[in-house]
Amino acid sequence: MEIASRLPKRIGSMSVAVTLVDREPAYVWKPMLHTIAAGTTDVWQQQTSYVAQARNCRFVFEPGELKAIDRQEHSVRLGALEIDGRCILPERSLSYDTLILAAGSQANDFGTPGVREHCLTIDSRSQAMNFNRQVMALMLETLAADATLRIAVVGGGATGVELAAELIQLTEVTAHYGAAGLRDQVKVTLIEGSPNLLGAFPDRVAISARERLEKLGVTVVTGARVVAAEADCLRLADGEKIPAELKVWAAGVKGSDACAAHDGLELTRNNQIVVKPTLQSTVDPAIFAVGDCSSLAVVDGGKPLPPAAQVAHQQASHLIRHLPGWLQGRELPAFSFHDFGSIVSLGGYGAYGSLGQFGLFTGGFIRGRAAQLGHILLYRSHQSRLHGFWRGSLIWLADMINSCVRPRLRLPD
Repeated sequence: MEIASRLPKRIGSMSVAVTLVDREPAYVWKPMLHTIAAGTTDVWQQQTSYVAQARNCRFVFEPGELKAIDRQEHSVRLGALEIDGRCILPERSLSYDTLILAAGSQANDFGTPGVREHCLTIDSRSQAMNFNRQVMALMLETLAADATLRIAVVGGGATGVELAAELIQLTEVTAHYGAAGLRDQVKVTLIEGSPNLLGAFPDRVAISARERLEKLGVTVVTGARVVAAEADCLRLADGEKIPAELKVWAAGVKGSDACAAHDGLELTRNNQIVVKPTLQSTVDPAIFAVGDCSSLAVVDGGKPLPPAAQVAHQQASHLIRHLPGWLQGRELPAFSFHDFGSIVSLGGYGAYGSLGQFGLFTGGFIRGRAAQLGHILLYRSHQSRLHGFWRGSLIWLADMINSCVRPRLRLPD
């Protein structure tokens, strides 16, 4: 979305057309999906219509899902677009001169039995909205029956940790709308296979986040590997069963299934496209891959860059800056990554982060209001890059006004 929105302005008078393909009708920044899933953020307020953005930024939006890439013909095949069972657009092909794959990532079930049948994932706008519908329906049933709703979240990374906190916040906010007892009726369990939560974060961040979650009433289980998902529980490797009416799988990351249409591109074990330092695929220089669907080791033999928002943003900015020159025959410089730290937000309960390579504060630890402000500014700066400074500022102002005049959570229709 960032590349499609900003590249036409960089290209200027060059005779180049930019087309964006996506199966969703609107865009949502992926780090916001867990708030939409919990209902603490309204999807209609946070999403950006692709059609409207294409009009404002002078690119073409083509709705559809990538099915295959034909490198010989320089074309991609898109699946048919259906709405309510009606075929709106048939299966079709689009030609390209340069192809940029930014298909993102999805949860990795590692072939665990029962996950696809019994667990929900939150990797897209549609999945987040589906989760929200289900959790709200279950909560209403729980209230009506004066029962207990058990929610199990598998995966102690940023998504799992943040979702667990948002679910607790959801139960507390519902008290303002007459569901005062729901806070005690909803039990959230967070399960992580490794010894600690937030393995990609510094220990101080992980420890602080765990302590806060446990104070909120979340049951945190670490060093526990889920070996099967069943209709009413999750089964662990030691034989223990964790009962749950609602199960969320947020463990592990792999490249999007769209990468299966690679047509001979080099892939990692996790279905990510291996790219050179220029972000071009190792097989075809006309095909680029950025963000979570790509794998780039900045040091030969070293670990690939993590599937994180700041990596995706920096790679997008690199292509926006240098692709116009490459189209005119200049060489592409190698991409270099700068680690500015990472932040995990526990909704209204605080935030924790590290500053990474941040000048004199390298490796520093932040928490409380400073960390929350940092998390907010990351999102608002992203909106500014998509919409421009003034339009992005007006969107921020509109969000602040809406937070004062609209319900604090998305209530069921």
